[in-house]
Order: sequence, then C-alpha cells, then structure tokens
Amino acid sequence: MVETVSTNWSGLALVVGPGGIGSAVAAELSQSCPELKVLTAGRHGPPACSLRLDIENDRDLDRLATTLRAEEQPLRLVFNCSGRLHGPELQPEKRLQQVERSALEQQFGINAIAPILLAKAIEPLLQRNQPFHFASLSARVGSIGDNRTGGWYGYRAAKAAQNQLLRSLSIEWARRWPLATVSLLHPGTTDTALSRPFQSFVAPEKLFSPERAARQLVAVLLQQTPAQSGAFLAWDGQSIDW
Repeated sequence: MVETVSTNWSGLALVVGPGGIGSAVAAELSQSCPELKVLTAGRHGPPACSLRLDIENDRDLDRLATTLRAEEQPLRLVFNCSGRLHGPELQPEKRLQQVERSALEQQFGINAIAPILLAKAIEPLLQRNQPFHFASLSARVGSIGDNRTGGWYGYRAAKAAQNQLLRSLSIEWARRWPLATVSLLHPGTTDTALSRPFQSFVAPEKLFSPERAARQLVAVLLQQTPAQSGAFLAWDGQSIDW
C-alpha cells in the first residue's frame, strides 16, 4: 500500500461533500499538507462546512469561483467526495423491471453531471504555471470491464459516465493546463451512510473506517502527477479496468 507523503504545497484546497469520507479527507489533507487552507463545501453550508454549495445547483456552481477568489490564495486542489447510491425513494436496482427514469436521472445528476460541472466552475482559477489536483470519488462498480454481477444499473452507469467525462477533461487540461492532474479514486467499501445498507456482504477486514479510507485516498492522490492524469485508481494505488 502507498504511504502517506508530505507536501510543501501552499494555497487553497476545497473538499466538496461533507459526509463521512469528505470530512475525513478534509482532516487528512489538513494534517498531510499543513500549508494548505482546507475548505469544505456542502448543500447545508456552515456550521457543518465552510461554504454552502449544492453541487446539483447551477447558481451555486456559478458563484463558486468568485467565492474562492475572495480567499486570495491560489487554488491547488479540489476533491469531490459527493455521491448518491440510495435514498428515501431511491434504491439500487436488482433487475431490469426496477429501472425507472427518475432514479436514473437522480443517479446521473450527482454521480456524473455534478463532478464535470464542478470542474467547469473552478477552471477559471487554474494557472498554467502552478500544479493543481482535481480528484473525484468513483467506484469499482462503475468499471465496465470489472462488471461480473450486473444489477445496480443507475449507479454503475453514472459512475462509468463520470469516468468518461473526467477522462476527457484530463486530456483537455493536459493541453491547456499542463500541470493539472485529474484522478478518479475508488475508496473501497467505507463505513458510511452510503454503504451501510449493504455492509452485510462485506468481510470485516474489507470495511474501512472513514479515517482509514481518507488516509489511503490522500496518499494515492498526492503521489499522482500530470503524467498520470486521467487515471482510475483504487485505494491502494492499483489501476482499475475501465
């Protein structure tokens, strides 16, 4: 497994999605990169997190660059930890007859569309001469090549779509912002509200605490360089099949 590495980066980091993994990632970044000012953003805003940002709201995204510019520090890292698997009227499909348009739209809204629009929102803050990381949580179940069990139509498809969108982003940014690195990261099954209804199928040693997941994710993220931009990686740094 990759060891956590230190960095002398200074500037601003933004972690979007103040859930179990997002909060732990923000804490881990603050510890690993003490020169970074780490902000958190979520739909409910303070005091739960530093900024109010509904990642599915275009008006919020339109205001984001202005809000971050007011910090008067260069933006060095954005980590999207938002996601949706289930909800009061949303459950992963076990068979075709459970697939519904509204559920697919919910899954794609936050798991595919929101991450690329977040990248669009912060792009005006990038600088050609300064390293920058954009990372987003993906999932191994979004791998088409690794899909051997089927089911979970909407979630799988939305994560696969996110992978394609951010892979395309990495290619464009390699030309326009050559020091930018885009990473798609699978955290492993983590003990959060998102995975809780499905943990009975997970061996105890494969269920990570949010703090352990965050340590592993940040360690992998900080070792990525522009040469690896667009990679789809697991928590241990291993490449995942598209």
